[in-house]
Amino acid sequence: MSTFPRTQIIVILGALSAFGSLSIDMYLPSLPTLQHDFATTQLGTQLTLAAFFIGFALGQAFVGPLSDRFGRKPPLVIGLALYVISSLGCAFAPSIDALTALRFIQGLGACSGVVIARAVVRDLFPAQETPHIFASLILVMGVAPVLAPLLGGYLLAFAGWQAIFWTLACIGTVILLASALRLPESHQPTAEHSLAFGAVFARYGKLLRERHYLGYTLITGISFSGMFAYIAGSPFVFIELYRVPAHDFGWFFGLNALGLVGASQFNRLLHRFIDTFGLLRIAVIVQTTAGVALLLTGATGAGGLTGVMIPLFVYIASIGLIAPNATALAMAPHARNAGSASALMGTLQFGIAAIAAVAVGSIHVHSALPMSAVIAACGVLALSVMVIMLKNVPRLA
Repeated sequence: MSTFPRTQIIVILGALSAFGSLSIDMYLPSLPTLQHDFATTQLGTQLTLAAFFIGFALGQAFVGPLSDRFGRKPPLVIGLALYVISSLGCAFAPSIDALTALRFIQGLGACSGVVIARAVVRDLFPAQETPHIFASLILVMGVAPVLAPLLGGYLLAFAGWQAIFWTLACIGTVILLASALRLPESHQPTAEHSLAFGAVFARYGKLLRERHYLGYTLITGISFSGMFAYIAGSPFVFIELYRVPAHDFGWFFGLNALGLVGASQFNRLLHRFIDTFGLLRIAVIVQTTAGVALLLTGATGAGGLTGVMIPLFVYIASIGLIAPNATALAMAPHARNAGSASALMGTLQFGIAAIAAVAVGSIHVHSALPMSAVIAACGVLALSVMVIMLKNVPRLA
């Protein structure tokens, strides 16, 4: 930690954590254009999002055990290199099917960032401090959903959708170099963690049987799935339904991202008065209320765009409290196998998110109702998991 300053480590880990949202959010304004350019359907373009989610989810299942066995940096560097190469491939995709396949590979590479970032936090910082560290990562990674749609919209307007992927490749290269040169190795290679399929799945099976770990992971995953339903549906809701210009879409998207970042930064302040689990419980209740309100406005059209934006803002902001606290509670008991615990968490989260993205695109209604219904369902499910699975839980603080 003395050789590598704390702030530098947090900035790099935040950038690694942002790979998922960066690769999605910068790409969002181009979805209607891709539908036109490739003569495909709305579902066809949203499958490129789902393919990224699936690659992002499945890849984590392998990156985590590899990082426990060989250390954090080797799988990270390989994953980032794969991300850069596949991003360049996306820019030259000749068809929607090729783009979908390349987005899957891009997700495989990008997932290394978020898995390793969570594991390094658990490696380097005491359990009681991890909610604050994860909140700091959200502050850094929050730059992505604020600026990425804006940048993507202007790149689309002035240079075409291909320029979005060239830009992602350049960003990936910078973060690859920063990680290779300036991020410390926080976990020394050890033969203790076997890579045999039986041993790997035995570790995952043990984690899945831990009621509290699974409960926290599901809450985070389901909550994020609501956000990804918003990500998948918002370009069509805002740009096509409410006639927001593609280059202005990022301003609306960035507003919600600011809510998420702002809420995460209240985390440390609120911890002075409420413990980690108490904050999580309040945030889930607020999120569920916002989801139901969004369903009502989406079904009735009440309030127009404003009626959609207000409950959306509250729903997304609540994730800024849910994510750091649930992640810290889930990871706290797993110092010895932080890579596997982080990987399984990510696999479940993004696997559920892929289902949510496909669900939004599969409901063919020209209104905000598909997006609103999936988000409301996610809020109710997250609250149900908390009520059913998280009783008599140990506290961090």
